[in-house]
Amino acid sequence: MKKQRLSICYAVPGHNLLSSAGPSRNVLYLAQELSRWADVTVAFRRVLEPVEAGDFEIVEFQPGIKNPTQWVDDAAVRDTGLVDFVAYMRALKRFVDERMDAYDVVLEKSWLLSGYLAALCKRRGVPGIVVENIVRVWNRSFSGPKDLLSYARHGLSQALVGRYLRDAPCIIAETGQLKSALVERWRIPASRIEVVNLGLNHRLFRPCNQAEARRELGISPRSTILLYAGVLDETHSLTPVIDAVTRLSYPAVELHVVGDGARRASYEERAKQSPAKIVFHGRVSHEAVPQYIALADLCLAPYNPAAFPNGEIAYSTLKIPEYMACARPVASVPSGHVKTLIQDLVSGFLLPNDVRSWVNFLESLPSRDRLRQMGDAARRAVEPITWENTARQYLELCQMLTTRS
Repeated sequence: MKKQRLSICYAVPGHNLLSSAGPSRNVLYLAQELSRWADVTVAFRRVLEPVEAGDFEIVEFQPGIKNPTQWVDDAAVRDTGLVDFVAYMRALKRFVDERMDAYDVVLEKSWLLSGYLAALCKRRGVPGIVVENIVRVWNRSFSGPKDLLSYARHGLSQALVGRYLRDAPCIIAETGQLKSALVERWRIPASRIEVVNLGLNHRLFRPCNQAEARRELGISPRSTILLYAGVLDETHSLTPVIDAVTRLSYPAVELHVVGDGARRASYEERAKQSPAKIVFHGRVSHEAVPQYIALADLCLAPYNPAAFPNGEIAYSTLKIPEYMACARPVASVPSGHVKTLIQDLVSGFLLPNDVRSWVNFLESLPSRDRLRQMGDAARRAVEPITWENTARQYLELCQMLTTRS
C-alpha cells in the first residue's frame, strides 16, 4: 500500500532556533505549512528560545547548556573554534546514524558546509535536497595571522561545499539570481536547481493603525518615521542612513532601529554624536514586529552589496515583503533580487546605500500622504506571496525525489 504522508526532516545545522531571527522564522513558517501534508521534524543545532511547534516536531542536533542572552542572532557556527566545530560534525553524523532512517527525505538548509548532511544521508539511502539562500564570499580585510587562518578555513569549506552541491540530486535556490550564481560558481547543471521563493505570513504581517501604534509606543503622531527592523550585521549597513539623518538634522524626521546584532554598539555610539532623533529599540518578539512597522512612514532595507558575490544581492529577503505586507513603502538598494520586489517610485525607492544618496533622497522625501499611497501599492504587490504556495512546491520536489529513489 502506498504511503500517504511523507516523513520529512528539515535540517538546519547552521542555525540555532531564535524565533525573532529571520532564518528561524523562515524555517518555522515553512515547517508549519508542510505539516499539513507531511510528518515534519525540524532540527536546529540548539533551541535558544522555546516556541510552540504546532503540528511538527523540533529537535536539537547538539543539546547542551546555553544562555540565550549571550546570542544576538541564530547563527550557530559563527566564530566556532576548530575543536568545537569538529565535535559538532560528530554530533551531526551521530544524528544521521541514529535517526535519519526514520525519514523519507531530508531538507538541508544552507550553512557553512551546505550539502554535508545530505551527503551523509545519501550513504544511508535517504535522498536529500539542499536549500540554498546565499553564496558565501570572503569580504574581510587581513589584519594578522588569525585572518589568514580564517581565510584558509573559508577556502576549504567552500571547496567542500562545491563538491557536495555537485553531488546533490536536487537543490532549491530561493531566488533566480541565486540559481545563476550557483551554476556559475559551482558548475552545477541548471536542471538540478529549482527556484522556490520564500513565503509570507499575511496573518501576522498586515496593515495596522499607525496612530494607535504610535500612542502605544509613545511616538509623536506628527513625525516622519524611518524604520529599520532586522539583524544588525555585515550584510546591512545603517551607517550611511545615520550619517545622512545627522547631516540634515530635520526635527520632524526620526530614525528608529528595531533589532540587535554585532554592529549595534557601533551604531549607537555613532548616533550619540547626532543631533537628530535616532532611537534603538533592541530586539523585540517576532509577534511585536508588525506593531513597530505600523508606526513607520517608510521602512528601510539598507543592504551592503559588497557582502554578496559580485556585489549582487542574490539571496531571498523576507524583510522587504514583510514591510510591504504591512502597507509600508521600502527604501533599499538597486541590486539583484531586491529589484524584483520593489518597483521604484511606486512601491518604494531604490538608491545606492551611501551618504550622498541618502542625503539627496531625504531632501526630497515625499509627503506622508504620498508614502501612504505607495504603501498601499506595496501591499497589493505582495498579496500573491504565501507560505502555502511555497510549501506546495517543496512537497512536490520531495515527492519527486522519493519516487526516483
